[in-house]
Amino acid sequence: MELVVLGWGGGWPVAGGAACGYLVQQDGFNLWLDAGTGTMANLQRSIGLDDVDAVAVSHRHFDHFLDLYPFFLARWYRRDGDRPPKLPLYTPPETFEHVQQLEEDLAETFESHVVEPGDGFQAGPFRIDTAPMRHPVPTLGMRIQANGSVLAYSADTGPTDELVRLASGAGVLLCEATFLDPGEGSPDYHLAAAEAGEHAARAGAGRLILTHVWPTHDRDAVLEKARAAYPGPALLATEGLRVTL
Repeated sequence: MELVVLGWGGGWPVAGGAACGYLVQQDGFNLWLDAGTGTMANLQRSIGLDDVDAVAVSHRHFDHFLDLYPFFLARWYRRDGDRPPKLPLYTPPETFEHVQQLEEDLAETFESHVVEPGDGFQAGPFRIDTAPMRHPVPTLGMRIQANGSVLAYSADTGPTDELVRLASGAGVLLCEATFLDPGEGSPDYHLAAAEAGEHAARAGAGRLILTHVWPTHDRDAVLEKARAAYPGPALLATEGLRVTL
C-alpha cells in the first residue's frame, strides 16, 4: 500500500498548498481520501483524473470535500462528450446531501454509498473499517487494510478511545494535530499535537504522520510536541509526501 499526501492544511491551505486530502494506492487501484481545497490539482501530479477508482470523504466540513465540485466539472463537461461511469463515493450519513447543495447533478457523477460510523466497506482491494470520531457532525475515522498493511486515519476528532482502538497496531497513523496546545480550541472537535502523539503511542502505531495542522502554527513546534508524547518515528504531512506501508 502507498500513501500520497495531497494536502494537510487544517481549515484552509497555506500559499501553494492544499487542505486535507490523500491518495491511497494498491495494485493499481486509486482511492482519493478526502478532497479538500487544492487536492485535485495535486492529485494530478500522481495520476490522471480518469484514474480515480473511488472516493471516500470522512465528513461534511468544507475543507474535506470542496474539490468534489471541480472534479465533477472535469468528469461532466468532457470535450469528447463521453462521460465516464459513476464513481463510487463513500460518505457518512447526511454528507452527500450536503455536498449536493453545490451542484445537484453530482448524483449523475457519483454513486453514493452511505457508511454509518462503525460500519465497514470494501473499495477495490481495500477493506475499510470505520469508527465514530469526536466531532460535531458524523465523521468516519478509517482503518484501511490491504495485503497485510494497515493505515489508520483519524479524520477530524477530539480525544477519543475510538481512535486508539481503530489505530491499534497500524503501520501508520495519519492523525490530525490541529492545535499546538490542549485547550487552545474546543476539546470536542480537534486534537493538539501532544494528544496526537499520545493516541499513536497508546495504539502502538508503527509511524505517526501529523496532518490537519492549523496553517498559522509553527510546524516545527507541532512536530516537537508530538514527538515528546510518541516514542516512534513521527513526521509532518507535506504535499507530495509518499509513504510505503
